[in-house]
Amino acid sequence: MCFGRRARCIGYKLLILALLSIVANILLYFPNGETRFASEHHLGKYVECLHGILGGGFLVLIPAAVFIGLHNDDCCGCFGHKDCGKSCAMLSSVLAAFVGILGSGYCIIISALGLSHGPYCFTHLQRNWIYPFTESSGGYLFEYNKWSECQEPQNIVQWNVTLFSILLVLGGIEFILCFIQIINGILGGLCGLCCSHEEVSHL
Repeated sequence: MCFGRRARCIGYKLLILALLSIVANILLYFPNGETRFASEHHLGKYVECLHGILGGGFLVLIPAAVFIGLHNDDCCGCFGHKDCGKSCAMLSSVLAAFVGILGSGYCIIISALGLSHGPYCFTHLQRNWIYPFTESSGGYLFEYNKWSECQEPQNIVQWNVTLFSILLVLGGIEFILCFIQIINGILGGLCGLCCSHEEVSHL
């Protein structure tokens, strides 16, 4: 498999993952499909960090677009040398991959903090909006009997745990794919082999 095709394959996967991250982050804003909690500012602080929309979403869409365009690039070359142009294009994809690393890394960190910190909810004990599981350092994840402490929004613990976990996994996969493309881009740039001679003849 040529380096350009591998990059395009990674790009399409990143595109799908980025779109899923955006959707998951948007769902965090609307527990149980209700909009009133967002309008009343009763969302957790980590929900509003845009880690899925900005980090795992738009910052990952940038390298995805770059990687997808590599295979279709005419690779005109620099100073008339096509291989040189292809090498430059592959090396430039490394910079785009670093952007994806930053975005996915941000998504991973905020998702992990959101899971550890727990949801912001109205409890029957305090009769107020608080973070009831902050001091548990994530231990509440395995103490299902305590999840009922959150009265509003209904099932907010399950909602947050599910979506933050999804974003954590998506961010992790994005991070790995961008890291793979860094290696692929460096190898492709150093070797100067974007495609085989047969593929070049069809460009």
